[in-house]
Amino acid sequence: MGTALNLDFTKILNVLGQLSVLVYYGCLDLMSTFKNVVEKLKTLESERRSLLLEIEELKKMADSKAKALENEVSMLREEVKSLRVLLGADEPRLEPEPKRKQYQK
Repeated sequence: MGTALNLDFTKILNVLGQLSVLVYYGCLDLMSTFKNVVEKLKTLESERRSLLLEIEELKKMADSKAKALENEVSMLREEVKSLRVLLGADEPRLEPEPKRKQYQK
């Protein structure tokens, strides 16, 4: 764990060093950039929350549709069974194979 923290700290120091060089040369207004980054993070977090909520709603809708379809399929199976019993066809019948044409020699 200490190594991971050292690596993260090293990365932070490298970024800060790069930023300080840019500030020194007047290429970067640190405060406005920091504010922009903070605003961007807030916007992204808000969008993330919104998307996660939408995903949850879509999952619920998909689950509901799947359950409805399962119920419909179950009812259709029961209807097929009932119709087979009514028609006296307890077992599904196989279609007879079509007759082959006989070739004359």
